[in-house]
Amino acid sequence: MPTKRVKQMNGSAVETEAAFYDALNRADLDALMALWADDDEIVCVHPGGQRLIGHAAIRASWSGILEHGGLHIMPSQLHETHTLMSSVHTVVEGTTAASGEPAHLIATNVYSKTPRGWRIVLHHVSVAPGPVPVDTRAQILH
Repeated sequence: MPTKRVKQMNGSAVETEAAFYDALNRADLDALMALWADDDEIVCVHPGGQRLIGHAAIRASWSGILEHGGLHIMPSQLHETHTLMSSVHTVVEGTTAASGEPAHLIATNVYSKTPRGWRIVLHHVSVAPGPVPVDTRAQILH
């Protein structure tokens, strides 16, 4: 059976983040997992969920989440702190709640520069209380 070709990301951490949200929105599990670091100490925490460590646990969680299609998340208000080998991003994730109302989450995404380019080592999301916080200094990701 032929395997899906996944685009390799060798650009910036911001480009890897854009590819991450694109893969989520398209429900492309292979593309999503290709963006994670090879290190098995990678971590993912979904809103209200447990801490997941390693490729198998993270892939299984995303597989369950994406089995019904893409998530339609629009990240915005990027705040980035980076060094030569790591980059920490916080973003506001705009989405739609089960009720149909607009909702927002706060995500922290940590990237590490690897021989394969910038890769995700941590994705941690929590539900943001109250109205969407506005940060006029932050970037909008597309």
